[in-house]
Amino acid sequence: MSLIKFMVAGERVEGAGQPFRSVNPATGETNYEVSGASKADVASCVEMAATAATSLQWRNLKPHQRASLLHRIADGMMSRAEDLAITQSRENGKVIAESRKQVSNAAAVFRYYAAACETVGGELTPSRGDYLSMTTYEPYGVVAAVTPWNSPLTMEAQKVAPALAAGNAIILKPSEVTPTVAILLAEIAQAAGVPAGIVNVLTGTGRETGLELIRHPKVRMISFTGGTATGKLIAQTAAERLIPCALELGGKSPHIIFADADLEAALDAVQDGIFEGSGQSCVAGSRLFVQRSILDEVIARLQDRVKRIQVGMPFDPDSRMGPIASFQHRETIERFVASARDEGGEILAGGKRPDDRELEKGAFYLPTLITGLSGGARVCREEIFGPVLVILPFDHEDDLVAQANDTDYGLACGLWTPDVTRAMRVARQIDAGTVWINTYKQLSVSTPFGGFKSSGLGREKGLAGLRLYQQSKSIYLGGMSI
Repeated sequence: MSLIKFMVAGERVEGAGQPFRSVNPATGETNYEVSGASKADVASCVEMAATAATSLQWRNLKPHQRASLLHRIADGMMSRAEDLAITQSRENGKVIAESRKQVSNAAAVFRYYAAACETVGGELTPSRGDYLSMTTYEPYGVVAAVTPWNSPLTMEAQKVAPALAAGNAIILKPSEVTPTVAILLAEIAQAAGVPAGIVNVLTGTGRETGLELIRHPKVRMISFTGGTATGKLIAQTAAERLIPCALELGGKSPHIIFADADLEAALDAVQDGIFEGSGQSCVAGSRLFVQRSILDEVIARLQDRVKRIQVGMPFDPDSRMGPIASFQHRETIERFVASARDEGGEILAGGKRPDDRELEKGAFYLPTLITGLSGGARVCREEIFGPVLVILPFDHEDDLVAQANDTDYGLACGLWTPDVTRAMRVARQIDAGTVWINTYKQLSVSTPFGGFKSSGLGREKGLAGLRLYQQSKSIYLGGMSI
């Protein structure tokens, strides 16, 4: 069986840590073994990244030169688009059409931050004497980026591109479920001319590899996307070390339909918002709030729609939902649904594995609708990260806002009504970093993204996403009469 090696300073490295298997969730078969990075491997990688980050070759690059590198990475991604898409779908089960779309989106992230390199500068600040004062923005040095398994193509691009644009070196620690996309991205960066040691990848477990990485004294900033529990542990480590961290964490996003909504458009968005990617999305609209006067109609129409969702193999062009990304995570989803039954919930659709014998070896799970629960039920409060939608009624705006905000999370929200005044009024009252009105899951690299409450700290994307990887410096030039 082939062994996948990780990437340090432009070289493939076989680590001294525990190797692990990459498993295809659609078939249960082993894709390959992956090398694990030990404590010594982490230390060696960080040292090389720190040297590269401070080298004149990297630090003295002009903005337009750094922009050219980012454009060449984007070109390289598109030239290997099918390889990247297939790799992601093989490792996490995402349907191939979605993976292909994510390659294009990831390349666009590099192009956006290439443009930012050439257009975003420092500032001259108003002086209060005979001097010139200014603010410049400097890189941190070595950035550790820990990424999740649900959409590594886009998540890794959203960290690597701004970190490089800001002038840092970066070390990616991808999920054990999806270890290979990051390695391919590092290869593409090297081929684009990025100096050795600037883009590195360490594979391994969170305990053996990830923990050593974020604790290393020469790692000066941490960027993490993943579960809230892990995010809190990373925040504790960052606080102890007095270094900044960016955390894009979990969600329990409310999706709201008022009685006057365009139901067909709203239901399209509800369906995609929870079942695209098998519900494995931080912004999945997992709590559907429906105005009581249309509740029965919405439930009936959703039941009909869910029955027609094609669950199948990731590379089948007719498939609209692939498997859950791992067998372990499918068991977690099954426990959540069992808890809903125990608490008196009614399973209106799904709630089990498919009966199709062709899918029985994979980690498949049917799209699931649940009703009959209060907002205090476990499936209404905890992030399931799967294709499970809980339907809850509301009577009026105050009732809705109270229910929607009754959660530890605050990542996203969607609401449907043609009444713009009401839409804006409710949007302002919802505790969420992103609110969609008469649309859902529209994301732009130019618009900052992040969460309130336990959904995270900091903002990725946009110019805020560039500044995330920089620290400001004030410079005073004396003897200037202005």
